[in-house]
Amino acid sequence: MPVKQLTRFPLALLVLLFLAWPVRAQEQAPPLETKAKEAILMDAQTGAIFYEKNADEQIEPASMSKLMTMIMVFEALKAGKLTLDQEFLISQDAWRRGGAPSGGSTMYAELNSRVKLSDLIQGIIIQSANDGCIAVAEGMAGSETVFAEQMTRRARELGLTQAVFKNATGLPDPEHRMSVRELAILAQHIIKNFPEYYKYYGQESFTWNKITQNNRNPLLKDYPGADGMKTGYTRAAGYGLVGSAMRDGRRLILVVAGLTSLNERKQEAQKILDWGFRQFKPVVAYAANDRVARARVWGGDKSHVDLIVTQDVKLLLSPAEQSSIEVKLAYVGPLRAPIRQGENIGKVRFLVNGRVLQEVPVETSDSVVATDSMWQKAWDSVVYMVFGG
Repeated sequence: MPVKQLTRFPLALLVLLFLAWPVRAQEQAPPLETKAKEAILMDAQTGAIFYEKNADEQIEPASMSKLMTMIMVFEALKAGKLTLDQEFLISQDAWRRGGAPSGGSTMYAELNSRVKLSDLIQGIIIQSANDGCIAVAEGMAGSETVFAEQMTRRARELGLTQAVFKNATGLPDPEHRMSVRELAILAQHIIKNFPEYYKYYGQESFTWNKITQNNRNPLLKDYPGADGMKTGYTRAAGYGLVGSAMRDGRRLILVVAGLTSLNERKQEAQKILDWGFRQFKPVVAYAANDRVARARVWGGDKSHVDLIVTQDVKLLLSPAEQSSIEVKLAYVGPLRAPIRQGENIGKVRFLVNGRVLQEVPVETSDSVVATDSMWQKAWDSVVYMVFGG
């Protein structure tokens, strides 16, 4: 088993072992067809794309672009520039274009009222509140126009090469454009970096100004594992959805656009997610107490100790992942006696496309006591100086 030495320290080595881990071959799933004009299915952890259709076509994203609006808010909260208790003014423009008089998606905030950011976040995510978006944009940047420019600049930094934002709401504008791939990237960014706020995307309803509105995401009602994210609709764009669901530790991100009805949007989203989850098959990587590797021990009554996992390690893998997955063991060594049985030494990691899919701790299988033999200590010292870890 080859060993790659990463970093050398005076008393320890960070050792990375590339483990041979056979997996069985699988038949490829049947091809997928969808009525969506644009669609993409992404693995949330690895970023792998399982399906795409016109994924880079620039479309009118409608309210799905509110994902970017919320990223601006979440990042400001994380940086300490905003607080959840901070209040934002509902201006004349926010009320007229985004509030009750607009006839569009609104949380019915009152003109000239001040609303806490925590309530605006829920209004935007759950009720798709345009009045909330405009209030946040004006409060953060002085105007919605400046805020939209900031959104576009930040999108470039996140790797969105084509997206252009002209407002914070997703209301129709001929230059306000994104692709479904870019929407999936934004969804992945939120899920990975803002778990404390992602929970709002799975909230079923929100009451503001004595009016209760349900989350518009159709997946939340009856699709197993669904917990986000955002719908979108305009007459020109049709019906779209950014959705996410998790099953048995694997999360998928779905984006569909250009559908003709609410029912078609729900059916196509469920069909694509079903197809995606069928790609994964359970694979037992290790059983409890299996030996992962043997580690060299210095200054002990034994020269090696087994490193084991203490629980069954099961993975859900697609056929492509089964042929490309990497299994790596990382621990700090050489190990020096005395060593206790059950000592947590390092981790075995499973990687797809260079990204960690799952990691599990490894422990020592036995105790190793320090040797009293001067000859053994001297020999270990010589071997260490000559051969290293």
